[in-house]
Amino acid sequence: MSPTTETSNPHDEPSSIELGDLARMTVDQYDEAARLGVLDDPRVELINGLMVRKKAKSPIHSSTLGVLDEALRSLIPKSWYVRIGRPIRLPTYDEPEPDLAVLRGKPGDYRSRHPGPEDVAMVVDVSASSLRIDRGDKLRAYARAGIAHYWIINLVDRRIEAYREPGPNGYGASTTHDRSSEAPVVIDGVELGRIAVGEVVADDDAEV
Repeated sequence: MSPTTETSNPHDEPSSIELGDLARMTVDQYDEAARLGVLDDPRVELINGLMVRKKAKSPIHSSTLGVLDEALRSLIPKSWYVRIGRPIRLPTYDEPEPDLAVLRGKPGDYRSRHPGPEDVAMVVDVSASSLRIDRGDKLRAYARAGIAHYWIINLVDRRIEAYREPGPNGYGASTTHDRSSEAPVVIDGVELGRIAVGEVVADDDAEV
């Protein structure tokens, strides 16, 4: 009897496909696929030309976002508004869906298009399991597009990371605000007030 030869499952082998082997999708292609119904998955967003699966939102994520939403609405003028979890269109390979964005105008202004960089004052992502992507490709996409202010509400380290001075290679400056400090809210170059970080980022044992 010949010896039994064990073969590995090809699905268990590490992938030989590298990022450079993939075909990137442009924002135009992504939007057209969605329009045609080919792409109908609310769980993904376009980052650097790739469809990236969005992370599930824990109770503390949703609660933190709600507290921040309420705080920002009390500060921003009527010529701007806060939008939760909807796409913004960044040239040429990015259509992220930040947890929160402060946009120029009113909701009805965007019936026929997604907001572009010129419409956005700041974006915010509440981050725990998504921290690697939010600090990486997402941050670089916002910076390339010229988004003036990007906040990461870091639930792991209980702080707000505020990025500013966008450029083609990332943000030129950042400030980390711990729970004992206040983060300034700057819209269109004007500081409108400050948000107490300790009121947004809870100091408890809730699962992130």
